[in-house]
Amino acid sequence: MSRLTRDQAVARLLDGIQADLQACTAIRDLLERQFQAALRHRAAELGTLAEQLMPQLDSMEQRRQQRVQLVRALHGVNAGMDKLLDGLPPAQRASASADWERLEQLVRDCKQATTRNGNLMADQYTVMQRVLHGEDQLYAPR
Repeated sequence: MSRLTRDQAVARLLDGIQADLQACTAIRDLLERQFQAALRHRAAELGTLAEQLMPQLDSMEQRRQQRVQLVRALHGVNAGMDKLLDGLPPAQRASASADWERLEQLVRDCKQATTRNGNLMADQYTVMQRVLHGEDQLYAPR
């Protein structure tokens, strides 16, 4: 990464948050579509959705890594976003803090949706295995 001024680094961080807000909103929508496709056993649609999710997730991970790198370069190895946000001018701090909180909430929503979707698909897989192969020890003593 080329050398950035402090203002350029902060601008890049804030732009990354905006990009992540957009990506996270798209991911949340894709996860909802994934859930609906899983409920309806639409395997082809699940594959297409996975193909759409991966680039979004990869981009977010790259921005997260860049954010960590920039915050550490600006405020030290143990610094987090709170340190960066605290150092911003008041007007910029309020806006950036609100965006950061919104992003954190969207990420939590996406994690919950991912868990929900994974649990649904795991349950469906278990049911299909029972249907195809029968239950182990169906008549075994308890």
